[in-house]
Amino acid sequence: MAGTLDDIDRRILAELTQDGRMSMRTLAERLHISRANAYARVERLRTAEVIRGFRADVDPVAAGLGTTAYVTVNLNQAEWRDVADRLRALPGVVHIALVGGEFDVIMLVRAEDNAALGRLVLDEIQGMPGVVNTRTLLVFEEAEPG
Repeated sequence: MAGTLDDIDRRILAELTQDGRMSMRTLAERLHISRANAYARVERLRTAEVIRGFRADVDPVAAGLGTTAYVTVNLNQAEWRDVADRLRALPGVVHIALVGGEFDVIMLVRAEDNAALGRLVLDEIQGMPGVVNTRTLLVFEEAEPG
C-alpha cells in the first residue's frame, strides 16, 4: 500500500498523527475534501494496516513511570525467537527491536523507579534462558522529535 499513497493520504496521516481524536468533519475541512471521502480514505488506510490504531499519548512520569532506559541484550542465536517472545511479554517494555551489530536486541523500558528497573533487568531479563548478557542505558532526559 505504501506505493499507492497519494498526497491526500499522506496529509491524512500527518493530521491524524498530530491529533488522533480529530473528527472526520475537521479532517475533511482541513484537507478540503468531503467527509465521505475522508471517512473512506481513513477506513482504507485502517484496512490496509497503514493506520494500526489510535492511542493516547501518555506522559510516563505523570503515569508513575519515572525511570526510562534502553536495555540491550545479547542472546543465544539458536533461541532468539523464544527469548524475543518472552521479552515482549515483560511489563514496562515499550518497544523492542531485533537488530544487527554489537547486540541482538534493544528495548525501551519504563519502570516506577531505579529499583523496579533493576529487578526487571537483573531478575527477569538476565534470568531468562538464552540471554547471554545485557547492558542498561539510563535515560536522563527525553526530547520530543521535531
